Amino acid sequence: QVHLVESGGGLVQAGASLRLSCAISGRFNSTYAMGWFRQAPGKERDIVAAISRNRGVTYYSDSVKGRFTFSRDPAKNMWYLQMNSLKPEDTAVYYCAVRSGTPWFQVVKTLEDYHDWGQGTQVTVSP
Repeated sequence: QVHLVESGGGLVQAGASLRLSCAISGRFNSTYAMGWFRQAPGKERDIVAAISRNRGVTYYSDSVKGRFTFSRDPAKNMWYLQMNSLKPEDTAVYYCAVRSGTPWFQVVKTLEDYHDWGQGTQVTVSP
């Protein structure tokens, strides 16, 4: 069973930066597609960013493109989402998720296609 734990959320002012972390542990295939999602109050959980199993294909939603960036530390099984120039509309609970068995070059953007999720970390951006 895969276990994911997000951290790094907090309360910041508009324009600030945060780096979210996703620690992956347990029994998992070492190659997996990975995604970051967010859910604002009263709204659906939406894709923020995704990366393919071969790490060569990335996707960023239009709302975060140019501001958010994936990175990872494979030795620690850690993924990071660097979030710069934060806006109040970025306020949400952020989740990481993984999915094994996908095509090598495919990013997975659909919530239902992910099998394993973390518990989420709150990001609040004040005006």
